[in-house]
Amino acid sequence: MNAAPPREDRAATPAEALATRRSVRAFLPTPVPRETVERILALAARAPSGTNMQPWAVQVVAGAAKDALCDAVQAAFDAGDPGEPEWQYYPDPFFEPYLSRRRKIGWDLYGLLGIGRGDKARMHAQHARNFRFFGAPVGMIVTIHRDLKIGSWLDLGIFLGGICTAARGEGLHTCLQAAWAPYHRIIRAQLPIPPEQTVVCGVALGHEDTAAPENALRTEREPVSAFARFHGL
Repeated sequence: MNAAPPREDRAATPAEALATRRSVRAFLPTPVPRETVERILALAARAPSGTNMQPWAVQVVAGAAKDALCDAVQAAFDAGDPGEPEWQYYPDPFFEPYLSRRRKIGWDLYGLLGIGRGDKARMHAQHARNFRFFGAPVGMIVTIHRDLKIGSWLDLGIFLGGICTAARGEGLHTCLQAAWAPYHRIIRAQLPIPPEQTVVCGVALGHEDTAAPENALRTEREPVSAFARFHGL
């Protein structure tokens, strides 16, 4: 049974919003009003960008539009279509320490769900939940002009972080989903995305289902001392 939304899961400060942001992989069907989504996007759009280019574009889906998009992409995924990536997210091959971090979060998640090594059917079913936005009532498809360069992609990343942080101020959670990107051709058949725009990711937005075991996942972070060096401070 789905758990009811907590009475107060709203981050009161920016620090609390950052500290409580997580990738939630199971949501309640509780609707999220359009004005709430617009507030989140307006705050995220305050992200810095080189010469104020604001390189982001967003398609927001809910209701029947979301269902149609999800049905089309999941059907392709279930049929064995791997999609056709327009850009490369991960290194090939993976190397340390990134390989170990990737493996750990994968097996930590599968452990919570009781998915064993080699259980390809359940792994497939879990990955397919990406294409339902993990049950969230609101989904977003985020794009960027394909002629823009790495600086604008960095700016887009700050914008995406802003969505996640602003959502916490509304008592909502998110999951950023690169899994959508390879299915850009199918997405374009469902949404009016101009050909010059590259599909970057999906975003699931809604209330966390606190009863879902996968939402007990807490990822580890390296201490500041592991990635920062201070000079003159």
